[in-house]
Amino acid sequence: MFERNDDARNSVHGNGADHAAQSIQNNTPNNTSNNTSNNTPNYSVSDDVRGLLDGVQAGRELTAKDAERLLTAVGPDFHALIAAADLARSQDCGDDVSYVVCRNINFTNVCYVGCSFCGFARHKDDAIDAYDRTHEEILAKCKNAIERGATEVCIQGGIHPNKTHEDYRDILLAIKAVYPDLHIHAYSPEEIDFGHRKSGMKLEEYLQWLIDAGLGTMPGTAAEILDDEIRDILSPNKLKTGRWVEIIKAAHGLGLRTTATLMYGHIEKPRHIAGHLDLLREIQKETGGFTEFVPLGFIHERNLLFNLLGARPGPSMLEDLRMIAVSRLFLRPWITNIQISWVKMGHKLGQMALYAGANDFGGTLMEESISRESGSDFGENTPPEEFRRIIREVGRVPVERRTLYDVVARFEDPANDPISLEPKKDVELSGPARSRRSLEKAQSGSNADAPAA
Repeated sequence: MFERNDDARNSVHGNGADHAAQSIQNNTPNNTSNNTSNNTPNYSVSDDVRGLLDGVQAGRELTAKDAERLLTAVGPDFHALIAAADLARSQDCGDDVSYVVCRNINFTNVCYVGCSFCGFARHKDDAIDAYDRTHEEILAKCKNAIERGATEVCIQGGIHPNKTHEDYRDILLAIKAVYPDLHIHAYSPEEIDFGHRKSGMKLEEYLQWLIDAGLGTMPGTAAEILDDEIRDILSPNKLKTGRWVEIIKAAHGLGLRTTATLMYGHIEKPRHIAGHLDLLREIQKETGGFTEFVPLGFIHERNLLFNLLGARPGPSMLEDLRMIAVSRLFLRPWITNIQISWVKMGHKLGQMALYAGANDFGGTLMEESISRESGSDFGENTPPEEFRRIIREVGRVPVERRTLYDVVARFEDPANDPISLEPKKDVELSGPARSRRSLEKAQSGSNADAPAA
């Protein structure tokens, strides 16, 4: 179990939410907040929304019903919500925006669970696309990650029917034998469920067995929406809500910390999101084991959930920002790290999310398959130097962190930034050939000293 921050609740008092809501009224044309004429737009914040935002600043905890209301905020209510969440972020985290230098390693894409939202999975007979990485391939990716400054590898894969609980442990042992200081963030609750059932051990015994082999933290993925009404549609074969909670609590009880996630923008309603957040908050009050909350927007382009089952085409911009804002206000002071998924949102909307309650930009990733296979086109890698630029562009301070949020370096002064460890990229120039030649010549000469990809 983890030490709970019982004093944290006292740090969220103030009247800034009321000020945020009032400022919207005071800066609209003719200050029409009290004008009820049918011919004049009403720029006022709704009384119920004002009350909820003021209540948060007074230290009151939002209920699931409150969250459901805020998740539908539009117009002045939306702007007040965003302003209140940004104020809460500044109180909880200051102006630091963190990121971690890490690499994703998907060790197999063979999976038979059959999630309707997944474009990543292949079956064993998909000869062209299916893969199962050897330990040598995994170690090569670890080596490359360390050369590029990584402190963490995130390891997840499909549920390959031929694998056993020993395969999961063997990956950990192989990495730790060569790179003992590399943090391993690995295995979703779905993978833990699969390995545990094959092991014949008690759940806590199995988790400790993995910890002893080098497991450092767990991703709290495979959550989607923690409501079996939705889970039975999204993925009938996947572990149910109760089992997800059981595994997470067991991990926390052993000191194995996890992230917390939620996937939105598909078939869920605001009440499902609110219930999910409420469950996460209750777990955190009990265990203190979540490091951060990561809302994950549904990527729709290339999967069955949208193309066959008629889900929404992912979240709108308003949904993305409301999700970040409500998460900040609902989960504080129990979870105060709200992470942006840049592979879902992109960098520019991610910058907007920094003004809606987020304080963490996630990981560099270096490679990313799961979102890309469903249609995300925001890339696979955000180098540290790009994170620092993106964060500074919105007036915040970039901070490199480790998995458990201990600080590697705080980069207030760009003059003190380290050199890039990224492989040099060729830029395919356009325009007249004469204009391109000098740069192309310089580019070809600099590539000789670049690190290998």
